[in-house]
Amino acid sequence: MRFVALIVWFITALWGLYMLAVWLIENDATRQGNAASRLPLPVILSHVTFAVTGLVVWVVYLLVDRPVLAWIAVGILVAIALLGLTMFARWIPVYRMADEEVSVPVAAMSGGGLAATPEAAPSGVPGVGSLRELPAEGSFPLLIVLAHGVFAVSTVVLVVLTALGVGGS
Repeated sequence: MRFVALIVWFITALWGLYMLAVWLIENDATRQGNAASRLPLPVILSHVTFAVTGLVVWVVYLLVDRPVLAWIAVGILVAIALLGLTMFARWIPVYRMADEEVSVPVAAMSGGGLAATPEAAPSGVPGVGSLRELPAEGSFPLLIVLAHGVFAVSTVVLVVLTALGVGGS
C-alpha cells in the first residue's frame, strides 16, 4: 500500500504542477486589464512547497522504513490539504463566473448606432469579446481540478492507513 500511496501522490503532484503552469502562464502581470487572481501567491507557493517536501519525506520513509517519517508525512499532508481546500474554495466562484461569462459580437453598439469597425470591437478574440476578464485560475480545466482533488484525498487515506500499519509494512 505504501508504494501505491507514492504513485497516487506523484500523479496528484503532476496534475498540481500542470495547474501551477497554467496559472503562471495566464497570470501575466504585464497584460493590461488582466483580472487579479483570487489565489494568493503565498498560499500557492506554500501548497507546492509542502507537497514536494511531503513527497520527499514519503520517499525517505520508503527507503529507511521509519514509522516516524510516515507520521511526519501525515502532518505535512494535513497542511497541504488545508491549503488545497482554501484554494479550491476560492476557485469555485471563478469557475462559476466562467460559466456566466457573456460574449458580444464585433458589431457592438457605439453611441447611437451600430459600429462594425475593428476599433469598436472589444479586445480579445477576433470577432468576439469578453465582457468580463477571468482571473488566471479561470483557465483550469474542471476535469484536472476534480482529478487532483480525488487523488489528493486518496493520497491522504493511503498515507494515513500506511502510517497506522494497515496493509502490512
